[in-house]
Amino acid sequence: MTYDDDNILSISGIQHFVFCRRQWALIHIEQQWAENLLTVSGEIMHNKAHDNTFSETRNGVIVSRGMQVASYELGIFGECDVVEFIPSEGGALLYDKPGKYTIIPVEYKHGEPKVSDADILQVAAQALCLENMFCTSINEVHIFYGKTKRRQRIELTDDIRIRLKSVVEEMHELYRRKYTPKVKQNKNCRACSLKDLCLPKITKIKTVKRYISDMTNED
Repeated sequence: MTYDDDNILSISGIQHFVFCRRQWALIHIEQQWAENLLTVSGEIMHNKAHDNTFSETRNGVIVSRGMQVASYELGIFGECDVVEFIPSEGGALLYDKPGKYTIIPVEYKHGEPKVSDADILQVAAQALCLENMFCTSINEVHIFYGKTKRRQRIELTDDIRIRLKSVVEEMHELYRRKYTPKVKQNKNCRACSLKDLCLPKITKIKTVKRYISDMTNED
């Protein structure tokens, strides 16, 4: 299946989706948003990385910031923090540049490595878009964490690709249905910027439909 501009989804939503499907739906389907300290700090860091007027060459490596990417095969689009083009005989051709280049997307995160694979899937999605755009293969992606001041190298394995495609397909299915999942309260709720909109404690309250059903069954 090939997607079009009317149903293409944001790569940034992948992290929201893995963190909490309801949070993703509130933001990307219902268009709700709220800020907290973590989201503001992360936004400041990304604004510094996303200077799309800036491109430089360091020891032959071309560094591009804020590059727009998309894959209509996966139905995703977004903006890379940094993309590095490293001279390599087996790499991709670039317009108006001599030689060939290995392509590595670099994602910048405010905090530290997560237990979940949310960050990995987000930068992997950028890599798959770049593969489609430059007709090449990308074997690794990098994530720089602001809290540790370290860059993490991740091999782009088949397992990551399969997992990413499964997540994106599920996102498209919920988006097509315009369905917002019900609350599943857990420890992530405390750090969620949408907890006052989501109202996770509401799960303890019966719906009118459930209440009527229970009363009917009692009779």
